[in-house]
Amino acid sequence: MDFLGPHLLMCGREVNLMIEKRILCHERVRKIAGSFAFIEHRFLRDGFLVTLGHHELLLYVFLVLAADRHGVSFYSYDRICSLLGLSVEEYIEARNQLIDKDLIAFDGTLFQVLSLPEKPPSNKKALLKTSGDMERSDPATVHCILAKAFGERP
Repeated sequence: MDFLGPHLLMCGREVNLMIEKRILCHERVRKIAGSFAFIEHRFLRDGFLVTLGHHELLLYVFLVLAADRHGVSFYSYDRICSLLGLSVEEYIEARNQLIDKDLIAFDGTLFQVLSLPEKPPSNKKALLKTSGDMERSDPATVHCILAKAFGERP
């Protein structure tokens, strides 16, 4: 038996509320058969989960499920977008954020889900200060650049 021990303070006394974990459905206990994917418990416990946006989490879990024992996988961006229901722009943003957060590596063809870094990244967004920052991260600036490149009016 496994016990979880949340503590509660009642009338000045600490009371240990023991929650007994038990198998609920014996005929459906998970077994490792064939390939196997896992996410370290530290992903939840140490706060990595809360640093990811919806699309980042969706892509990360997909890459974990698609990976071999070394975390390596190949799926083309169009297949990933189709399977996950993401636009190409959403995919690119999620992929780049996972790279920036040091959770995956990508060489243009292969993905590798990396071992978790020591600490999750800070959730603070960097302020955009330079024109280069704007060109990389400001949607309005990127839109204007692309419109001008295609001869359109922004």
